[in-house]
Amino acid sequence: MGDGVMEPTTDAAPAARPDLNLRVTEVIPHVLFAGRTNLIFVEVRTDAGIIGLGEASLEGKTEAVAGAINDVADYLIGEDPTRIEHHWQTIYRHSFWRGGVVIGSAISGIEQALWDILGKALGVPVYALLGGRVRDRVRLYANGPRGETAEDVAASCARLVEAGWGALKLAPFDAVPGVAGQRELSQARHQLRLIRDAVGPDVDVLIDCHGRLSPTAAIQMAQALDEFDIFFFEEPVLPEDPRAMAAVAGAIAIPVATGERLFTKWGFRDVLALGAADVLQPDIAHCGGILEARKIAAAAEVSFVGVAPHNPYSWLLTMASIQLDFATPNFLIQEFLVDHPPEVERLFATPFTWLPGGWVEPPTAPGLGVQLDWDAVRAHEQRPYTRTTQPSLWHVDGAVADW
Repeated sequence: MGDGVMEPTTDAAPAARPDLNLRVTEVIPHVLFAGRTNLIFVEVRTDAGIIGLGEASLEGKTEAVAGAINDVADYLIGEDPTRIEHHWQTIYRHSFWRGGVVIGSAISGIEQALWDILGKALGVPVYALLGGRVRDRVRLYANGPRGETAEDVAASCARLVEAGWGALKLAPFDAVPGVAGQRELSQARHQLRLIRDAVGPDVDVLIDCHGRLSPTAAIQMAQALDEFDIFFFEEPVLPEDPRAMAAVAGAIAIPVATGERLFTKWGFRDVLALGAADVLQPDIAHCGGILEARKIAAAAEVSFVGVAPHNPYSWLLTMASIQLDFATPNFLIQEFLVDHPPEVERLFATPFTWLPGGWVEPPTAPGLGVQLDWDAVRAHEQRPYTRTTQPSLWHVDGAVADW
């Protein structure tokens, strides 16, 4: 912990030409194994020596996203990197096959890198280019309580609070059948009771349902856990039918959050129209990037809906998300993964730091404010490639469950 955020070294942003007459020379996806998943960093180089960085990490689809980035690279070579919206429109619309998480992730990583270039060229943080700062600090919540037993998880939560966190998120249940039984409801209540006893009444506890519940089970579970003062109930049902999400939201007292598996402004349209969520969670590694997430947030603002960007990846995506947070009036809270492997942390020239309670002050470095340790990146890339997959979850009868 500390009192600032990541600051790049002085060679991160070579001086740009006064007319910003920049041209893209290379687009490079860097695949880096990170234990639970593979990270995909996007490097966009320019003829002025300014390098832009973005993150397009996607669990279990590493090769597909890297291939999509390479497909787009030919279009960008020789183009002006500061025409961010124009390039977004061209890549998205001229692909013919619109939407989806693979294309969305490729566009998102590239788009972040283009903002990084523009901020470095002008010598300002990205949030200054999005209308400027609307708050003095951004609040983070810790995604990271872990444990084999309910008691282990509660102890993990207590350690996070002792480390200075004031909000944390976890899933207090595994597979739940279409109608939750007393076994599942009792286990979840037991877990939350242990957590509340461990962290006290003032810590915000967020629940991630991972879309594991049917609408009926989601209502049952939310009602069973309501006494524990839950901050929000994330993705209680799968996102395919926003009417199901709306039914849950209308029947429970806990605020509903969703959005990590929705892409572009169009993916969030029906959620807002149906009043299906109180909090939207666009992931700027998937939804289309920083500006697309800002458009989603603006649509949410019209309906008095908050925004809490999804972020289970590296410090690069964290810093990109924080740029958005500082410029978004209806921002609520920012996800932060606390258990990065040491080899992932070593990819960065400067560690990410935060203030007690989980607060971050405004970045002052230009662009996204991220500087990689390129020696560490190159060494990491020399390791044998390892394919990763998402965990599998099964019901007690052996049927497939949603993880």
